[in-house]
Amino acid sequence: MSEIGEAMRFDLASGSPKCISEDIKTNSMTVGKYKIINPDDGTPLPDSHKLTVRVTSPYGNNYHYGAHVESGNFAFTAAEAGDYTACFWGAERKPPITLTVDFEWKTGVAAKDWSNVAKKGQVETMLLELKKLYDTVTSIHEEMFYLREREEEMQQLNRSTNSRMVMLGFFSLIVCLSVAGLQLWHLKAFFERKKLL
Repeated sequence: MSEIGEAMRFDLASGSPKCISEDIKTNSMTVGKYKIINPDDGTPLPDSHKLTVRVTSPYGNNYHYGAHVESGNFAFTAAEAGDYTACFWGAERKPPITLTVDFEWKTGVAAKDWSNVAKKGQVETMLLELKKLYDTVTSIHEEMFYLREREEEMQQLNRSTNSRMVMLGFFSLIVCLSVAGLQLWHLKAFFERKKLL
C-alpha cells in the first residue's frame, strides 16, 4: 500500500503475545512508535509494565527489537514486499496483568515527516522540484495539443484520399464500361462485315 497510517490502542495480557501485520511494498518507507499507557496518571510506570517488541520481514529478517522497554520507535525502508509483522509480549506474571499499548505504524507517503522537511530548509528544493514538474506537465500538455493537430491533419488526409479513391474507382468503372461498349460495337461491326449476323 502506498499511503497507510494506522494508530491503535490495544490490551496485552502478560505472557501472551500479540502480533500485527502490515502489507508493505518494496522500497516503501516505514515508521512506527509504541508506548505503554500508564494506568495511574501522575505516577511513574511500575517495573512490571515492560514489554518486548520485534518487527520482522516476510522472510523473517529482524528490523527492530526492543527488550523490556516502556516505549520505542522504529524506522526502515522495506527491502522485501509482503506482510511485515510487529509482535508484542510482556513477561509472564503471577497474577497476570494487562498492559495497554498505544501503537502507531505508518508506511509510504504517510511515513514521511513533512514538517521536518520544511524545517530543514528544503523548501527551495521542493519549490524547484515543483517548477520542474510544472514545466513537465506544460510540455506534456503542449505535446498533446500537437498530437491532436497531427491527428486532425491525418484525418483530413484520410478523407481526401478516400474521396480521390472514390473518384478513381468511378473513373475506372466508366473506362471499363466504355472499353466493353467499344469491344461490343467492334465485334458487332466485325460480324456484320463477315455476314455472320
